[in-house]
Amino acid sequence: MRNLRGKSRTMAAVVALGLAGALSACGSAAPAGNSASAATSQLSGTVTVFAAASLKAPFTQLAADFETRNPGTKVTLSFAGSSDLVTQITQGAPADVFASADTKNMAKLADAKLLDGTARNFATNVLEIAVPPSNPASISTFADLAKPGVKVVVCASQVPCGAAADTVEKAAGVTLSPVSEESSVTDVLGKITSGEADAGLVYVTDVNGAGSKVKGIPFDQSGEAVNTYPIATVGSSRNKELADAFIAMVTGAEGRKTLSEAGFGAP
Repeated sequence: MRNLRGKSRTMAAVVALGLAGALSACGSAAPAGNSASAATSQLSGTVTVFAAASLKAPFTQLAADFETRNPGTKVTLSFAGSSDLVTQITQGAPADVFASADTKNMAKLADAKLLDGTARNFATNVLEIAVPPSNPASISTFADLAKPGVKVVVCASQVPCGAAADTVEKAAGVTLSPVSEESSVTDVLGKITSGEADAGLVYVTDVNGAGSKVKGIPFDQSGEAVNTYPIATVGSSRNKELADAFIAMVTGAEGRKTLSEAGFGAP
C-alpha cells in the first residue's frame, strides 16, 4: 500500500510539472505575437511632401534620413512658393504633407477643410538682404535698397517672403521699386546669384545656404516680420500613417537640429 501511495504521489507531481510547462509555453507565446504585430506595422510606401521653397535644404536632408531609418519608404519632395502649393492642393494635387512658410497660407487649407487634424508650428525665419559678393550697389542698410538705379528683387506679395517684405517696408518707412517680383524666395536668390539684380530680400536661411555665392546684410526691421512655419497632413492623403511619421520627425528633436543648423529659429 505504501508503494502504491508513493507511486500515486510521483504521478501527480509529473502531471503538475507538465501542466506548469504547458502554461509557461502559452505565456511565452504572447511576446512572439506582439513582435509579429510590430513587424506588420512597419512603415512602407511613398509620402509626397509639398514644402515652401525656403525649406529645400533641411527637408532634403530630413527626407534622406527618414528613408534610411524606415527601409521600404520613399519621400517625394515638391518645393515652390507656399501660395502656389496651396493652389495646387486645392485643385486636387496628390499631396500627403504640406509645410508652409507662413500661417496665412496654411489657414487657407484649414478653412477649406482640406487638412487632417491641426497644423503644428515647427520653425521661424526672418528676412535678410542678399547681394552679390562684390556688392556692386554698395548696399549697407535697408534704405539703400530705395536708392535710384539699384536693381532690387523681391517676392510677390501673395508669397510669404513677399508679405514679409511689405511689412518691413512699412516698418522702415521705405518704399521699394523692385525690378522684379518672384513667385518664390529661391527665384529671388537666383536673380542675385546670376547677376541680374543688385540686391534682393530673401530669408536668412537662404543666405546661409548660398554660401559664398551671395553676401548677407542684416537689417533692424527684419524682426518686424518673423515668419512662422506650420506643417500638417493633407486630408486627402493616401498614406496618413507615413505622413504623420514624417511630420513627427520634422517637429521632433532631429528635425529641430537639422532646421537650426540651416539657420531656422524655434517656433
